[in-house]
Amino acid sequence: MDELIGQILTAAKGLWKHRWLGLLVAWLVAAIGSVVVLSVPNKYEATARIFVDTQSILKPLMSGLAVQPNVGQQVVMLSRTLISRPNVEKLIRMADLDLKSQSKSDQDALIDQLMKTLEIKNVGRDNIYVLSYRDSSPDKAKRVVQSLVSIFVESSLGASRKDSDTAKKFIDEQIKTYEAKLEEAEARLKEFRVRNIELQTADGKDMAGQIGAVSSQLSQARLELREAENARDAAKRQLEAEKSQNANITSRSLLQESAMSISTPEIDGRIDVQKRNLDALLQRFTEQHPDVVGARRLIKELEDLKRKEVLELRKTAMANPAAASTNSLAYQELNRLLATSEVQVASLRARVAEYEARFNRARELMKVAPQIEAEFAQLNRDYDINKKNYNDLVSRRETAALTGDLESAAGVADFRLIDPPRASPQPVAPNRLLLLPLALLVGLGAGLAVAFVASQLRAVFYDGRSLRDGVGLPLLGVVTLVMDEEAVRQEKSDLKKFLGASGGLVGVFVAGMIIFSLISGRVG
Repeated sequence: MDELIGQILTAAKGLWKHRWLGLLVAWLVAAIGSVVVLSVPNKYEATARIFVDTQSILKPLMSGLAVQPNVGQQVVMLSRTLISRPNVEKLIRMADLDLKSQSKSDQDALIDQLMKTLEIKNVGRDNIYVLSYRDSSPDKAKRVVQSLVSIFVESSLGASRKDSDTAKKFIDEQIKTYEAKLEEAEARLKEFRVRNIELQTADGKDMAGQIGAVSSQLSQARLELREAENARDAAKRQLEAEKSQNANITSRSLLQESAMSISTPEIDGRIDVQKRNLDALLQRFTEQHPDVVGARRLIKELEDLKRKEVLELRKTAMANPAAASTNSLAYQELNRLLATSEVQVASLRARVAEYEARFNRARELMKVAPQIEAEFAQLNRDYDINKKNYNDLVSRRETAALTGDLESAAGVADFRLIDPPRASPQPVAPNRLLLLPLALLVGLGAGLAVAFVASQLRAVFYDGRSLRDGVGLPLLGVVTLVMDEEAVRQEKSDLKKFLGASGGLVGVFVAGMIIFSLISGRVG
């Protein structure tokens, strides 16, 4: 904080050292600024007020069926189109402003100047609009506003029917465009569905849901397969036990029956069960289904096994009568149970294999599923947007047609001139009473800036501390200047002269503003 205060004091001392230079610059800049302010030409403003009557009995009756135009917005739009290059050129010819334009560049400059200074603004909620223009000549400003009023009233909103026809034509073109876009979007969706038909499900699940469902089905099928295999193994053990128990009992009967036809009830039972299972599968699936193909393959294998078994039994019955013990009722029942278990195991194995294939396929598709789903979402989004825009355009076409008929029948607004064009007797710009103090402030600021720059260009150390900090060497001592009476009187005189010169600058400006204010009031 002390360092900051020290810097401020040093800067102040530097400004004081070059105070006469700064005061001289302040006088010069203030004088130049005053001359510029006084030389700016006076601007006179011409204005006219127009009332826009928007009352119509058809508007509340047609509310909701036709577009109710916002007259404020239409007037704003009209003002923007009114102050356009063609209309300004027309205004220049009407107000005889082109008499002094000797070249194309002069005319272009005049057009640009008019487009920047012409104004049309709303002054309240009663649909009253003010047209204004400023110029150094009051008569010229009045002629410009009179021409602008004529163009404004003549333009009004009589072209609304043309606008409605243009809107309907534009909407019809957009509808045709969106029809083509909808056809293209529908074709892309159809092509996408055909190309990725395997990813589509009736329940609408995505790939994550599908792979989860297949995984659940695979786990359930594997569990059922393990249960069926356990049941089959248990049946085999019981069959072996029954076979060993009945070997001695059935040896004689087997020898007696060896000459008869040999039957294979276990294989026959398995074939019957498999055929019933095949019939049940054909009711649910096609011939190409893996379960159906597996069942037919198993039936063929069982029939081949039956033929081989019959041949073996015949040979075994003649060679080993003990093998015929398998013809007991318990043995046949166990064989039937084993056959049923084998059929169930084979069916479940085929099901597990199918689910594993589906699961592997789903995992492969899962790698590209996000890209495919994103593409499908994009296609759907484009289609929905195009369809919504198409429906909105069809609805708005009918609304535009009804609105055009309404505007033709009742009109939108009636323009009434409240105040004719009138130029102000006193200039409205520039505000010299405001600009003169500003010129004084600019002069004072310029003087301070010049004094500060001079103090920086010719830097001086005003105390021992700043000298020590500046040169970076130890300071042995400071010699203080002792001023005599003559030097003190000279410094006081110099201070009085400076204060007088500064006060004179401010006094001159204040006196000039008072005189200018009195003259302006007397003229008014």
